[in-house]
Amino acid sequence: MTSVAEAARVVLLAADPDAKVKAARAAARGWRSGRLAHRFDVLMPERPARPPRPELLPPGKMPKRGKGGSERGRIALLHALAHIEFGAIDLAFDIAGRFGADFSPSFVTDWFGVGADEAMHFALLDRRLRALGSSYGAMPAHDGLWEAAENTAGDVLARLAVVPMVLEARGLDVTPATVGRFEAAGDHRSAAVLDRIYRDEIRHVAPGTTWFTKIAESRGFSPVNQWRALVSRHCMGALKPPFNNSARDQAGLSRDFYEGLAPARVL
Repeated sequence: MTSVAEAARVVLLAADPDAKVKAARAAARGWRSGRLAHRFDVLMPERPARPPRPELLPPGKMPKRGKGGSERGRIALLHALAHIEFGAIDLAFDIAGRFGADFSPSFVTDWFGVGADEAMHFALLDRRLRALGSSYGAMPAHDGLWEAAENTAGDVLARLAVVPMVLEARGLDVTPATVGRFEAAGDHRSAAVLDRIYRDEIRHVAPGTTWFTKIAESRGFSPVNQWRALVSRHCMGALKPPFNNSARDQAGLSRDFYEGLAPARVL
């Protein structure tokens, strides 16, 4: 690997989870150390490689997993979160490799850093699943995250609006209650993992908001109006209250963006 695009492509084409985690870490190290050129000489694949398991089902066909009260329910929830983090690795490296040529090197720095964090999150969740007698791939999952990437592959503003500013921001809304359910069940180790991920995800929403605002303004758009238009076009159904206004504010995602687009219930 000698370029940003080559490194990102290696991550996307790694099907084995351990290989993807290692490729993500290697890409981030290579960029930080200056071994990767800010060059975009290969295309990103249309789809990332995936392991044989988990079985990927349409979202409507996914089995009910409960809310984490029983051990089986907690394992199912951890598996679902591991799958989200696994997909998030690809999303971070895809945005860097697909759109990075149009922006300063700091764009790559931000998204390679996010991708390395997502790889660490996946590894933490998979380790926790194994400690509970399961592992990633033991249950079915769905491919909704990558569908969002496919729908926004031609527009960096749409990608930023949908992935970090809607889908990842949704994690900020729901994770504190999930941590509470694990704590209430006495599963403090899982709760600690989820709390770590939650705090990191605030930092992941932040570059999405920053880059969206910067790019929108450079194109003569009102960031709030453009975000609302893109969300309405691509993922209105994903915007659901209650909103964790405090965490969103920390990420720079002010209420001007999302208030009024869904019935307001505040955490």
